Amino acid sequence: MAEIKIFIDADACPVREETYKVALRHDVPVIVVANNFLRVMDHPLVSRVMVSDGFDAADDYIAERAGENVVVITSDIPLADRCLKAGTQVLAPNGKAFTEDSIGSALAVRAIMSDLRAGAIGENIGGPPPFSARDRSTYLQNLHEMIAALKRA
Repeated sequence: MAEIKIFIDADACPVREETYKVALRHDVPVIVVANNFLRVMDHPLVSRVMVSDGFDAADDYIAERAGENVVVITSDIPLADRCLKAGTQVLAPNGKAFTEDSIGSALAVRAIMSDLRAGAIGENIGGPPPFSARDRSTYLQNLHEMIAALKRA
């Protein structure tokens, strides 16, 4: 069985510390991918990859390594889609898993919101709800369950 790994799309990710906590409990390596310097936990299972600041460089790095026994943490819907197509488990920082059944509607909503923002000059049409303690708890539970399921498989 291939080693389980977790990749974090780290720019603006609010759950890096939570990811380390669960990963260390399961003895799973974490790769933090960003296009700028981020401080990461000093531990042999945690590593940092700094990619160029090119458009989608972090996404490309992660997608190229996606596959079975990989968990990707991201709120980037197109990246989630790419990873799902490679057989990867994908979890958003709010704890919601992206799945083959949910990714189509997530992509559609993203496109609609992008169109609305483009036409809303000078108007604030809002964004995602604030990150909450409940999101953090859901994330911790669902990441644990994803890793446990991969270990059983």
